[in-house]
Amino acid sequence: MAKFKFEEAIERLEEIVRQLEEGSLGLDESLKLFDEGIRLTQLCTKKLEESERKIQILLKNEQGEKSLQPYQIDEEEEELELLAEAAEETALKKEESLE
Repeated sequence: MAKFKFEEAIERLEEIVRQLEEGSLGLDESLKLFDEGIRLTQLCTKKLEESERKIQILLKNEQGEKSLQPYQIDEEEEELELLAEAAEETALKKEESLE
């Protein structure tokens, strides 16, 4: 798989979900796109985890001392999970319609 920047991977995932939701692809092409979507999801998850480890924010604790706290990237994680769920649901519907 080509190296994607996080934003490019998310855009590609959105494109894959749109194509799968249209329902006009054959089984082989749908499975190929689903597999690509899974790999992109894993890539994005890895990039988010790496970012969380790298990004830290200085916050004052209750005693007024500065302490390092991990930065949370909740919105991107949620969007990524929703895209993965949508791709999985679409693939399952496609399989059911072929049975």
